[in-house]
Amino acid sequence: MSKILLEAPVYSLEACMQAADAGVDRLELCSNFPEGGVTPSAGMLKILKSEIDLPVFVMIRPRGGDFAYSQKELMVMKRDIEILGELGTDGFVFGVLDFQGKVNVDACESLIRSASGRPCTFHRAFDASSDYFDSLEKIIACKFQRILSSGGKNTVEEGVPLLKELMEVAKDRITIMPGGGTKPKHVTELKRTGFLREIHASCKIWRPSKNQFINPDLSFSDDPKSFSHHLEIDQNIVNEFLEVLDQ
Repeated sequence: MSKILLEAPVYSLEACMQAADAGVDRLELCSNFPEGGVTPSAGMLKILKSEIDLPVFVMIRPRGGDFAYSQKELMVMKRDIEILGELGTDGFVFGVLDFQGKVNVDACESLIRSASGRPCTFHRAFDASSDYFDSLEKIIACKFQRILSSGGKNTVEEGVPLLKELMEVAKDRITIMPGGGTKPKHVTELKRTGFLREIHASCKIWRPSKNQFINPDLSFSDDPKSFSHHLEIDQNIVNEFLEVLDQ
C-alpha cells in the first residue's frame, strides 16, 4: 500500500511555514477560520509558492454559510480559480449544492473546466447534502479527485461509520478523505477498509499573541481567542499523525 498523505488546512503564512517544516504532505490554503474557510488572497498564495516546495490546494468559497450560490457568486468563484491558477496553485477545493441539498452538477462541471486540469476536491459541502450516496455518484461523474468529509456529522469521531461505508462503495473510483476533528486514533480504523489514501487534519494549536498590549474590552469575533491568540500548527500533533500513517 502506498503512503497515506497528510493534508492540513492553514489560515496564515506562519501556519503554512510551520506545516511545511513539520512534514505535512499538502496544504489546503484558506482564510477566515471562524467561517470554516473561504477563498484566500492571491498575495498569500503568491508569497507562499515562492517560499515552500509543497503542493498547495486553495479553497474556493466566496462566503461562509450554505453552499447554494447565485450566478454572480459562481462568476466570482470561476474568476478566483482562473487568477489563483495563474499564480501557481496545485489544486482547488470547492463544492456547490442546489437549494434542495443536491450536488449542483452544472455549476461543478463549469468550475472544474475553469481549473484547466488541476485536481479538484469536493469539500464538506458533501456533509451538508441531502443524499450522501447520490452525491457520491454525481461527484464522481463530475470528475473530482476526492471528497473531503466528516461522514455527515460534526466530526470524524461521529462520522466514522458512514466514512467506512463511503470508502467501500467508492473503492478506487474517488478518494474519500476524512476530515473534521480528525485524530490519529481514527487512522487505524479507517485503514482497515483498504481504501484510505489521504487524511485531512488541522493539527492546530492556539498560541498566545506576542503583543505586549491587548485591550481586554475589545474583540473582533465571537471566539475570545481570535484576537489574543494565533492559530498555528503543532509539531507534536503532526508527528502523531505521521507515526500512525507510517505504520
